[in-house]
Amino acid sequence: MARIHDLDEMDKQLLNLLQRPGIPLLHRPYAHLADLLHIAEAEVIQRVQVAKQARVIRQMSAIFDSRALGYKGSLIAGRYHPDRLDDAALVVNRHPGVSHNYKREHRYNMWYTLTVPPFVDIEAEIQRIHNESGALDTLFLPTMKLFKIGVNFDMTGKENMAATSEEEPAEVYVSPRRHLTERQIAAVRALQRDLPVVEEPFRALAATENLAVEELLEMAVDFQLRGEMRRFAAVLHHHTAGFRANGMGVWVCPEEQLSNLGPVMASFRGVSHCYQRPAYPERDWPYTLFTMVHGKSQEEVEGVLDAISQKTHLTEREVLYSVREYKKIRVAYYMHDDFYRNRLPLNA
Repeated sequence: MARIHDLDEMDKQLLNLLQRPGIPLLHRPYAHLADLLHIAEAEVIQRVQVAKQARVIRQMSAIFDSRALGYKGSLIAGRYHPDRLDDAALVVNRHPGVSHNYKREHRYNMWYTLTVPPFVDIEAEIQRIHNESGALDTLFLPTMKLFKIGVNFDMTGKENMAATSEEEPAEVYVSPRRHLTERQIAAVRALQRDLPVVEEPFRALAATENLAVEELLEMAVDFQLRGEMRRFAAVLHHHTAGFRANGMGVWVCPEEQLSNLGPVMASFRGVSHCYQRPAYPERDWPYTLFTMVHGKSQEEVEGVLDAISQKTHLTEREVLYSVREYKKIRVAYYMHDDFYRNRLPLNA
């Protein structure tokens, strides 16, 4: 089984391409990637298979915009008694709308994301999780403004994560919601499955929903053009890929500067996510700007945050490091509606 230090330069270039711009929506996407790398299609397939077996690649599938599909989502911070934390995480993880859940070094020691269908009251759902998991306190932290989203690990090590991108930062555009047909919903279900590592992988995805491969690819391109699908790409296992430090930098920012400084923070290469979220000063949570930084060490993460501080002149911050990954999966759209209609308690 390959380890991160066994990857050669071609592996690292391939892993960069699989993340961004991502996997092309073509009948033979690995052949297209092979052309870009000037190697054979069979070699690309073999390298991807090894990276998946080694758990460097977690999943290859569509990355949809929840809000464009009408789903509601939020980051949630939970405070639990330390002796109850791991058991509480098992309860939280049973909820199909929870896709990410981490233990972090903080008094709010559990951080998870919740995404629910349009017909579900998300605040009521958060209260249910709070009650059933035995939380001492829970912060509802929905996105107020989204400045950046997209984990993209530079496997070659050539990028300076504390530098800013040459691209002009801007608030992320969210496509207006439209009513999807049953065929389009079937395509969403197919595209969120893990892509097989074979010559014509989309044919296998199409078959899971009784779609023609041409129809699936045509709808996938349309989803991407409309902004409903951000991209079709690989997600890596952070630790296996060598990025062992996961720090969430949270910042106190004057309200009148939020719209200006959010894009500045988002412009840093080392920042994968940047959001404005509500503050709760009465509960000792004054932070409104959130920046996710992944690094090979805590020193690398701190270097990015220090560079942000120098650029923005913001000095009041905390860094919450992930110390355990309780759950990490892709959000499953149009898959669990029956859970909400016929639910049983999570702690049953």
